[in-house]
Amino acid sequence: MQIGYAYVVADIIHIGHLRHLQACRGLCDKLIVGVLTDQATMERKPKPILSFDERLKITRALSFVDVAVKQEDYSPLPNVEQLQPDILFESTSHTIKDLIKGRKVVKKYGGRLIAMPYYAEQSSSAIKNTILKNWVYKEEIFPHNALLKGDTNDKS
Repeated sequence: MQIGYAYVVADIIHIGHLRHLQACRGLCDKLIVGVLTDQATMERKPKPILSFDERLKITRALSFVDVAVKQEDYSPLPNVEQLQPDILFESTSHTIKDLIKGRKVVKKYGGRLIAMPYYAEQSSSAIKNTILKNWVYKEEIFPHNALLKGDTNDKS
């Protein structure tokens, strides 16, 4: 039985996440997914929008994820050293230095590293930027929010 380990932030799940994790699961018998804590994420990226608990529950709900665990460092290596999966799945979006370091760790106990393709056509950061760029507040759609802007003439 081959056990694999992949990791994600899982903030605003999109098709890239699904493709990545499905592909990882297709290369092993059981897939463990590390979900980065807010602090781990902020080592290299902005703080996630969704809470860690939400992101963990969403990841656990995916049918191709067998187990989802907390990952407290951006690097998966502390979890990998503890769990010793047969396969560490990395992303080609990560640095060569990170890939080499990961390969050395898994090689020590007989594991291997597989660099999975990065699905650049979609990212949580791109989705967030699109929302910020294109969102237009429309009071007629959200009239109850007028109170938030200080309009206290609402008689409802």
